[in-house]
Amino acid sequence: MPTGKKLPTYTVPTLTTEDGAKVAAILQDRLNALTDLHLTLKHVHWNVVGVHFIAVHEMLDPQVDAVRLMADDVAERIATLGGEPIGTPGALVASRTWEDYSLGRATTIEHLGALDEVYQGVITDHRQAAEATAELDDVTNDLLIGNLRELEQFHWFVRAHLESSSGELSTAGATTEVDAARAAGKSDQG
Repeated sequence: MPTGKKLPTYTVPTLTTEDGAKVAAILQDRLNALTDLHLTLKHVHWNVVGVHFIAVHEMLDPQVDAVRLMADDVAERIATLGGEPIGTPGALVASRTWEDYSLGRATTIEHLGALDEVYQGVITDHRQAAEATAELDDVTNDLLIGNLRELEQFHWFVRAHLESSSGELSTAGATTEVDAARAAGKSDQG
């Protein structure tokens, strides 16, 4: 349990308040990531330009809606565990471990390259959270696994735009969203 946080006065049956608090803390990190992701996806939706504008613009809205629902489910699970979901922008920014999305108006392929990196980070951390909850709470673990199914499908939708006919990703080897955006943009030009 995070230092300085008090234990909840209750949690779900069969969990100790300590385990309930531990699971809620894991979920708070996921709530922050999902909230950030849904806002980032909407930002991209508003700022894509170029040849594939309408396809990408319309592809992103269902992702925004689904990720927002995931965040709501995670927050409600935190409350069910006796925790306090924190959804304020300041708390999100103060506790996140990733940089803010930095692309503004850019081509669809550049944004999709950057989103490839964003989704990789969210999915990797979500998998770690699922592993951390596997022995603690089946319901939370099931929730996270369900999120992963959708997140991985959305990632596939993004990557389909970045993949060559031989199966290579234009973003292969990129380690930041800016590098991925540049790599995707270069491959789109050549």
